[in-house]
Amino acid sequence: MTAPTAITPDVLTLPRKAPVGADGRINIVGLPRMALQQALIDAGTPERQVKMRLGQIWQWIYHWGVRDFSAMTNLAKEYRSLLETHFVIELPELVTRQLSADGTRKYLVRIAGGHEVEVVYIPEDDRGTLCISSQVGCTLTCSFCHTGTQKLVRNLTAAEIIGQVMLARDDLEDWPLPGTRGVENRRLSNIVLMGMGEPLYNFDAVRDAMKIAMDGEGIALSRRRITLSTSGVVPEIARTASEIGCLLAISFHATTDEVRDRLVPINKKWNINTLLSALREYPKLSNSERITFEYVMLKGVNDTDADARRLVQLIAGIPAKINLIPFNEWPDAPYQRSDWDRIQAFSDIIFRAGYSSPIRKPRGEDIMAACGQLKSATERARRERAQISTDQPSHQ
Repeated sequence: MTAPTAITPDVLTLPRKAPVGADGRINIVGLPRMALQQALIDAGTPERQVKMRLGQIWQWIYHWGVRDFSAMTNLAKEYRSLLETHFVIELPELVTRQLSADGTRKYLVRIAGGHEVEVVYIPEDDRGTLCISSQVGCTLTCSFCHTGTQKLVRNLTAAEIIGQVMLARDDLEDWPLPGTRGVENRRLSNIVLMGMGEPLYNFDAVRDAMKIAMDGEGIALSRRRITLSTSGVVPEIARTASEIGCLLAISFHATTDEVRDRLVPINKKWNINTLLSALREYPKLSNSERITFEYVMLKGVNDTDADARRLVQLIAGIPAKINLIPFNEWPDAPYQRSDWDRIQAFSDIIFRAGYSSPIRKPRGEDIMAACGQLKSATERARRERAQISTDQPSHQ
């Protein structure tokens, strides 16, 4: 038996050129360690000091959440002035926050160009999970997903991805006091890349952002507390194992290619067998315990006993759990949620086959924050305005 492939420790050692803002200063947020180190050297930091300075700045920004160089009191005043001259610490803009009756929070976050994405925080008894976005819109057009009805606008940068985490920690008052360790009893303890977009179509930025989230001197989340959800971009699955190493969730939703082609059109490019072949390698490549299969329950589409039995056969040999997701309806959705008795019967078949099959409790439905309901308010409003304009009578 061959040993598992180790997680590549130096994926980010190749410096990437830091983006320069309109005022000539570089935004530190989102820069990989080595890119930031090079930027500090370019700004005049002596090379013999740069590793120490990098560690100090990193901790101030990502562990204690400080946004002002003047507050970095273990740095000399002259050096803080140098940093202020060359760098900024900028996050996306938090536009609105909605609070659900069940405690779920949905944030509308504005990024460069005036575009907006939605981010959701879900509190539970034993954890607090933040669902973040990786793209504005989505390329995949999954027919049951509200986000999929919005065309892709652009990929998010690493700064815009990790910035969502930092904004949520601001709102939750989840940063430890400067000078303290503060990694226990966090309100935000888990990240899921299950928001807007397909993370593996924005691989580099997602990887860089999650490396920052996992860095032990910063946010310091275990890779087992980060789950990346993909619809099945097969060529990037092995890279995810070696370069990120987080837990993996698959937006699966069907047990035949005929149905999955309709629900998850990427299946036409990488079908079920091709996807499962890649997934069989993932746990040993990433040292992950198991893969999560996400399965939305659609009435009369994919919810029969035969589907449940076929699902068990398909995933045989893969360490897995199956999350059954009652369909979260949205305006003009073409599907309906499976009846509760049908969902329970489906779950029982999977459970008797030896797999965990929890039924996900819908959260935040009253604020359109549930799974599959996210859609950029900006892009939605633009579409609505365009439709109104089209419907207006001509006055020529």
